[in-house]
Amino acid sequence: MEEKKKREKIPRQKMPEQQPKDRIHNFNEVPLGYPPDVAKLEAERCLQCKKPACVEGCPVEIDIPAFIKLIKEGEFLSAARKIKEKNALPAVCGRVCPQEVQCESKCVLAKKDEPVAIGRLERFAADWERENGEISIPQIKEKTGKKVAVVGSGPAGLTVAADLIVLGHEVTIFEALHKPGGVLIYGIPEFRLPKKIVDAEINYLKSLGVRIEVNWVIGRIKTVDELLEEYDAVFLGLGAGLPLFLNIPGENLCGVYSANEYLTRANLMKAYLFPEYDTPISKGKRVAVIGAGNVAMDAARTALRLGAEEVHIVYRRGREEMPARKEEIHHAEEEGIIFDLLTNPVRFIGDERGWVKEMECIRMGLGEPDASGRRRPVPVKGSEFKMPFDLIIVALGTAANPLLTQNTPGLALNERGYIIADPETGKTKKERVWAGGDIVTGAATVILAMGAGRKAAISIDEYLRTQKW
Repeated sequence: MEEKKKREKIPRQKMPEQQPKDRIHNFNEVPLGYPPDVAKLEAERCLQCKKPACVEGCPVEIDIPAFIKLIKEGEFLSAARKIKEKNALPAVCGRVCPQEVQCESKCVLAKKDEPVAIGRLERFAADWERENGEISIPQIKEKTGKKVAVVGSGPAGLTVAADLIVLGHEVTIFEALHKPGGVLIYGIPEFRLPKKIVDAEINYLKSLGVRIEVNWVIGRIKTVDELLEEYDAVFLGLGAGLPLFLNIPGENLCGVYSANEYLTRANLMKAYLFPEYDTPISKGKRVAVIGAGNVAMDAARTALRLGAEEVHIVYRRGREEMPARKEEIHHAEEEGIIFDLLTNPVRFIGDERGWVKEMECIRMGLGEPDASGRRRPVPVKGSEFKMPFDLIIVALGTAANPLLTQNTPGLALNERGYIIADPETGKTKKERVWAGGDIVTGAATVILAMGAGRKAAISIDEYLRTQKW
């Protein structure tokens, strides 16, 4: 009991960060990670519960108390390997997963104080393993001779590939873009998830024997049915990459981007490395980002680093309804991003050259909750006003890209165009085809996509060994 009380008195350890005045001028990672002594002190806070609720909150069911105990004891490499028993991408998840609403929200310490910093400790263990050159290759089971095609190299596809290769199956990933990683590489900025981290995780999969084919647009180069002639099973993890727009006047003006295009140019096409890479991208002096999710925060903070003098987040609801992680909102505010809440664009106005120069908006009030559980925004009559902007980024979310699904007979889709798949197995209505991640659920988190990939891998392995659909 005394030991427990002692642990409960240890405050949650802060992670050192770049100062806002410095980081707005570079794309280096903002949180700097725990030093070993701080990681061990944070690990001491874990009460090692007999029935750890934190594990229930983890979509891939990492043995959280076990890896934290290993960190406390200074067994950092063992901690990383314990995590990798369930999670092939710990350095990624430790940085971008919303632990505050998943594993950490279940921590018993959260009832009275702050939860154990599970995500930060996961990041620490993974970084220690990578930086000390001690990455271990798990034992791979005897080859089965079965071949699996994985469409998409995002979190779901990478997880399926990692699990199935260890089980002895041959795995090939097909990626439409010229570099693997999916949303991890084209959607999340360098200051939140360095490219070297994603590259290291992908190189780990390659070391296990996973083949990756880039510049492969499934649905154009080959169809799913053609893949099924060559492979024993196909997993569709192609994400939801079709950007949503406002459908208001002026949306086709020059200087109006979807967040998808803007972040792809900044990340995958390396605009963040200017002047080494002179990527075509509008920099903008006064920038508006429409939306208030994580992608909106990423776009706003990227625009600031690319040289914008003023960046606004424009959101039709209030602060309490903002879907972005609290940490991302906090970082954006520290960096000087301006929040125009209860504000909704109604049209974009261009100059004589066809470039956006203004945005007309209307004030909003909040009514009763809608289907999302958030209070419904209601326009305030007669409250229209204009603001000058020379770059506008629309970050309203994404939908399912129909390129593959329209060319794949036998796949069942829901009313929004997402693939219908069993939530426990990933099986679709088309035999020998599984699906998971955003193409099934709509835009969600990295770890939820990985959880879907894990379930699909178990189902695929069972089918390949039994031939029972």
